[in-house]
Amino acid sequence: MEFELTLQIAAILFAVAMVAGFIDAIAGGGGLLTIPALMWAGLPPAVALGTNKLQACGGSFFASLYFVRKGLVDLKSVKLALICAFIGAALGTILVQLVDTKVLELMLPFLILAIGCYFLFSKKISEDDKHQVLTPTAFAFTAALGVGLYDGFFGPGTGSFFALAFVSLAGFGLAKATAHAKLLNFSTNIASLIFFALGGKVIWLLGLVMLAGQAIGATLGSRLVVTKGTKIIKPLVVTMSLAMSFKLLATQYHLF
Repeated sequence: MEFELTLQIAAILFAVAMVAGFIDAIAGGGGLLTIPALMWAGLPPAVALGTNKLQACGGSFFASLYFVRKGLVDLKSVKLALICAFIGAALGTILVQLVDTKVLELMLPFLILAIGCYFLFSKKISEDDKHQVLTPTAFAFTAALGVGLYDGFFGPGTGSFFALAFVSLAGFGLAKATAHAKLLNFSTNIASLIFFALGGKVIWLLGLVMLAGQAIGATLGSRLVVTKGTKIIKPLVVTMSLAMSFKLLATQYHLF
């Protein structure tokens, strides 16, 4: 497609990506900013989604890298979950091209709202690890595969779904859950990016400009996760869940 990347557009989208990367590292939901911004710049929806996956890979990679360096992530323990999340996202990206997503579109705002309410009202949310419901293997073949499938199929709120799964099923404390959620989200982003790229739906130069912004924002956001933990994660997860639910409902019912 024809697209002229001016200096002004590049600067605006770089700034948007930096803010989105900061939010994503802590609570997820950065796509609420980047996807509308890409469409404002003149990209068709499919190309906006594909280019968004490229820049999102930058944010999730640098946040994951920071969490690994700080010891919040044990790569060996989530190796199978990473693989399952990747496979799930690849299958979801293929599946979304074959089936009607309208039912999921109707259900999604309420699912994300439920996540926000869980984080707001649950007394189980803390920095400390709790009782583990699923073994790492069972978690990989259920939660990781399922959320990965969802991310490839639809996408909004994936980070929140992963974080919820780690808290409620793996028994992780909130900071640890956020760190592992970002790592699995990087895996699903890569899988989806591959299929968008194969379909020619990625504008690489624009995506790389935004990736740089994502890297800065994600690094700053992940530092706050390590230093502030639950104090900053919990309210931002709740806020972003409400924002995503409202945005999805507004889109469905043409409120704007």
